[in-house]
Amino acid sequence: MAQYAVITGWGKCVPPAVLTNDDIATVIDTSDEWIQTRSGIRERRVSHVPGSDLASVAGQRALAAADVDAEDVDLLIVATCTPDTVIPSTAAHVQRKIGASNAAVFDLNAGCSGFIYSLSVATAMIQSGAYKKALVIGSERITWFLTWASRDTAVLFGDGAGAVVVEPSDKESGLLFSHLGCEGEAADALQIPNFGTAGNRFVENYSAFEVQFDGREIFRRAVKGMARETRIVLDELGLTDDDIDRIIPHQANLRIIESLAKHLSVDMSKVEVNIQKYGNTSAATIPVAMVEALEAGRIKAGDRILLAAFGAGLTRAAGLIRWGERTTPLKQSDAELPPCKQTALEILSEAIKHTL
Repeated sequence: MAQYAVITGWGKCVPPAVLTNDDIATVIDTSDEWIQTRSGIRERRVSHVPGSDLASVAGQRALAAADVDAEDVDLLIVATCTPDTVIPSTAAHVQRKIGASNAAVFDLNAGCSGFIYSLSVATAMIQSGAYKKALVIGSERITWFLTWASRDTAVLFGDGAGAVVVEPSDKESGLLFSHLGCEGEAADALQIPNFGTAGNRFVENYSAFEVQFDGREIFRRAVKGMARETRIVLDELGLTDDDIDRIIPHQANLRIIESLAKHLSVDMSKVEVNIQKYGNTSAATIPVAMVEALEAGRIKAGDRILLAAFGAGLTRAAGLIRWGERTTPLKQSDAELPPCKQTALEILSEAIKHTL
């Protein structure tokens, strides 16, 4: 059995259509200043294809970076709360699209904490000795579910995907420890209430496309929850705040990110922030930010990287990664999304028409 599970490959996929705050202001009563002041978001991406396409491209890029053939993947986990279909799983669609025919596949829904949850599961399964090459993907198409009559939620979310390859290692590397939790008593703070078997499809003007969001309650619990989980992780590993080389937090709100950094007494220069470009892409935020940190040279061999997230449930999670020896891809993938001929507002035009 492997003692560790190192990250050997990484890749991201963000759709090309950009939706700016000014674009949104042409549809609903808001402004660039209002959105930036409250969230830190300037723009986000809108996908013209299903979430499995985003996941497949990110996954293929991660496999190329690790120089791993899709046929050799024996475990495929897709963290998502916006599946292509409930039956089958998004992971099954991804398996077919990338040719990972020998992989066990499943979706994991822990909301925005989904990537850390999934990486924890994959790490444990690698360490058990039962699996050798895992592909973990966080992928979301949240803009598909937005109700544009609700200003508080419509401005926050975007689409994207990020992926990593995890393999056995005898050297101290990969996810060294993680801690996961949930505050189910506050589950109603963030939900799509009529999407599932608890809903009522026989109601007038039925629509599954409604996100209920209690921003104040989520903010309060998010800061406390992430702080608690990060403290548990650091204490378990015998580390202090000064031992952290990089923090990659969930990108939901700039003020939450700044509050976490303040709690850990870590300067913001050590914190990955890309919310201004992508908004909240749920389970995709952390892997996308991780890939961009690698591309920019902000992650070095041996770095201790703290992950922290909170999400619908209300889930919370943190983990500490010791980065391996390699920070550059072994190969590049030519995987691309189908061409997009529409603007973001054109992609969303039907949704806007039906929900305003």
